[in-house]
Amino acid sequence: MSVKTGLDRLEKNWPARLKGARAGLVVHPASINGRLDHAIDLLLKSKKCRLTTLFGPQHGILGETQDNMVEWKEFRDRRTGLPVFSLYGKTRKPVPSMLREIEVLIVDLQDVGSRYYTFIWTMELCMQACLENRKAFIVLDRPNPIGGEKVEGTVLSPSFASFVGNRSLPVRHGMTIGEIARYLCEEFYPSLDLHVVSVEGWKRAMWFQETGLPWAMPSPNMPTAETAAVYPGMCLLEGTLLSEGRGTTRPFEMFGAPYINPYALVKRLKEFRLPGVIFRPLYFMPTFQKHAGKLCGGAQVHVTDRERFKPFKSGVAVIKTVHDLYPDLFQWKNPPYEYETAKMPIDILAGTDRLRKEIDGGKGLDRMEQWWREECLHFQRTVRRRFLIYD
Repeated sequence: MSVKTGLDRLEKNWPARLKGARAGLVVHPASINGRLDHAIDLLLKSKKCRLTTLFGPQHGILGETQDNMVEWKEFRDRRTGLPVFSLYGKTRKPVPSMLREIEVLIVDLQDVGSRYYTFIWTMELCMQACLENRKAFIVLDRPNPIGGEKVEGTVLSPSFASFVGNRSLPVRHGMTIGEIARYLCEEFYPSLDLHVVSVEGWKRAMWFQETGLPWAMPSPNMPTAETAAVYPGMCLLEGTLLSEGRGTTRPFEMFGAPYINPYALVKRLKEFRLPGVIFRPLYFMPTFQKHAGKLCGGAQVHVTDRERFKPFKSGVAVIKTVHDLYPDLFQWKNPPYEYETAKMPIDILAGTDRLRKEIDGGKGLDRMEQWWREECLHFQRTVRRRFLIYD
């Protein structure tokens, strides 16, 4: 195995002064090592700490809640006897009573390289709680599955902060969850007792398929690493009434709506000459979520060159194309969305209302790309570069 995760390296890199500490663990089904052993089982066997408490993020600690915005409740795990607290239910931030039996909180969550993915914001809320309650904080780092070099998309404006983006990051941030933890700690929680157990053997140019690590679904609609590659753009469709493919076997790779002619759609998309991608016309019928049980026309995203592919620009192109082809039928989704009840879902996903307004105003795709490219370059030069761990 060429790459070892923070979980693989934890036993040899446990902070000496925390030896024997009572520990809490934030995990989901993808919290596995290179041999497919889960973090819960490894921590229960560890002599470095005593595991007392479990926490789970959105979609449940077992990955059991299929759809977005489905809350789940705390319970006691029958197998281990440990209490399991929900961080996607009555609270998204651990309350003091949840931390009573721990001295250190460990986070081991597989991120997918996109600002919208809520696990990094669950991590931030855990950082807040640990700082307030004087608990140590350990992040077990994992590779960014879509690589750590490329950065793309809009940078979040603080006035559009939400649970799908709480701090200024580009949509495709090109960072690991450990690097984001360093950024959050230094910029917002400098007194936090933070420890990041780094990945070994990972290079920034690596895609997940090159790591030798097994893929486990971090959430029910992230079935493959290929899904993660298109997610930075195709997740934007959650801010519209277009199906983003939930309820199919290829979520985020398939999209459409009942009123769309797939061939007219793909013909218009070809005019953008988007690099590294082909859109294939198709029909599909979602089994749940938007347009469930209805025949939808649309397309499937086929990435032909992932080094040239621009997922965010491609996602914006999809929305702009449907918006322009079907101006009387296309609709933006209205709130509520991910605990935001006032702002438009597309605006909190983009981290700005400029994208929506420019699509509505008919602005050209390349002209829109100019301003978000400038935002990305500024963020890389002034912020991101200071917190990178890996060459």
